[in-house]
Amino acid sequence: MASLRAQGAAGGPRLPALRAQRPAALRLPLPPPLLLLLLLLGAVLSPLDSLAQPLPTPDSLLLEGQMVENYETNAFHCWMDYKTLMDSIEKDWCDWTKISRPYSDLQHCLEYSAEVFGLGFPNPWAEKIIFETHLIHFSNCSMMQPTFSDPPEDVLLAMIIAPICLIPFLVTLVVWRSKDSEAQA
Repeated sequence: MASLRAQGAAGGPRLPALRAQRPAALRLPLPPPLLLLLLLLGAVLSPLDSLAQPLPTPDSLLLEGQMVENYETNAFHCWMDYKTLMDSIEKDWCDWTKISRPYSDLQHCLEYSAEVFGLGFPNPWAEKIIFETHLIHFSNCSMMQPTFSDPPEDVLLAMIIAPICLIPFLVTLVVWRSKDSEAQA
């Protein structure tokens, strides 16, 4: 290393032998912080720790299939619990205050089961159950929105004319204050 420093200090090109042997893509000198970062990442990450996903094996596919079947069973239990709670409500399923608890419990149960089995949420089974509950329990619920009408004509005119009259007054006030501040300066 001392001979390399001496060669670089003498004004000659640094590491001429190494530069000639590097591929063209690596001929540009890397800044030291970037080089250090690349070295640290290479030293810290191993193939298992990297972001690359391992290739599926027959055993892993079988295990994943069993997990999906177990999730389906748990999702069915979530559905049955939800259905029991909804059947206890007196057919007033469009009132959110009455059905929010069972609906939230269903969603929480499906999310928790998916997390336990290492599956994402939403997933096809959870979506199927949620669509099914909307078809069964909420198909007759419509969005009731109040119809708005125009305000009376005198109120409408006052709301239009007030800003129109106020704008020239404010412009005059700004111009007057700016002339006053120029006179003081």
